[in-house]
Amino acid sequence: MNKNITAVLLLVLAAGCSTKPQDGAYESSMDPTRKVSEQDCTRPIVDDGGNLMCREVTEAERRAKIAEEERQARARRETEERAARERLERERAEQLALEEAARMQRAAEEERLAAERRRLEAEAARKAQEERERQERAEAEALARQRAEQEAREAAARECRRLEQERSDGRALLENFVANYGKVEEFKEIAGQITAFLNKARKVKPCPPA
Repeated sequence: MNKNITAVLLLVLAAGCSTKPQDGAYESSMDPTRKVSEQDCTRPIVDDGGNLMCREVTEAERRAKIAEEERQARARRETEERAARERLERERAEQLALEEAARMQRAAEEERLAAERRRLEAEAARKAQEERERQERAEAEALARQRAEQEAREAAARECRRLEQERSDGRALLENFVANYGKVEEFKEIAGQITAFLNKARKVKPCPPA
């Protein structure tokens, strides 16, 4: 059967290569510069622009060709699958890199915010400490003023009592002088003056409370 098919194809090719024009067209001779397209005569002829050479392909050659085509197809699949895996790995690596960059950016932003919070807290603590110290100074100064004023009042009261005591002692001395020596002729005049002085109304300013 294969021999019959081969013979028919050879006759067809021979008719196609004859120098007789058919249907108004002129067939060119074999071009030695063109490639030879060796094809299986049991399969449809594929015109790929080369010089056709039809021959009978053995079963072993057919199986080998099928195996080679399967091998090439498998290699192409493996190449495509490897390329797809590499593409997925590359995309995954890029995604991981983007996620890592985003994580680092978030971490940096969180650290910046934390540093800002720490700065604000430190500033608030410093201001609070300064305010406490200011209040303590103000309280200490107020207490010191109160103590100074109290001491001044007490000193004034003591001075007033001292002066009052001196005046009282002086009047007591004058009264004793008049009582003891007022009748002496020599001291009558001065005793009269002392008595007049002692009888004058005193304008005593009371001492302030301590």
